[in-house]
Amino acid sequence: MTPKIGIAETNLKKSTSLLSILLSDEMTLYVKTRKFHWNISGNSFMELHKLFESQYIQFEAIIDEVAERINKLGSKTIGTMKEFTNLSRLEENENNYPAQKDMILELLKDNETLITEIRKDIDVCANENHDAGTADLLTKILQQHETMAWILRRYLN
Repeated sequence: MTPKIGIAETNLKKSTSLLSILLSDEMTLYVKTRKFHWNISGNSFMELHKLFESQYIQFEAIIDEVAERINKLGSKTIGTMKEFTNLSRLEENENNYPAQKDMILELLKDNETLITEIRKDIDVCANENHDAGTADLLTKILQQHETMAWILRRYLN
């Protein structure tokens, strides 16, 4: 049943399409961060191990919020790795186990990519789709990624 919440059905579909892409991005970054958590080594092992854990826990919460928003807007939420891989704007690097600094650089790049893309998505949801609820959720997620990027960036100075 299509929700009757003051958003045209076509705009609901546009918002859920954007959210499905974001969900795919978040899943990709979650898996990558978890992989780095498992494989970190070197002088700052424990500190980075805990940092990556704290970030992938944040991604778990973001993933759940995005998936539930898709349902609230009347769509089914994707849930297979193939769907996530096909929609994600982030790159995976199979068989790549970088050094600490390269892990941080890669996670920083991915967070900054998401920050840039989410800004565009906020504009679309607010101005084109007239979907303030999704724009608000995206703003909250954007702020979380800005904080994560800032923390990662501080390791590189």
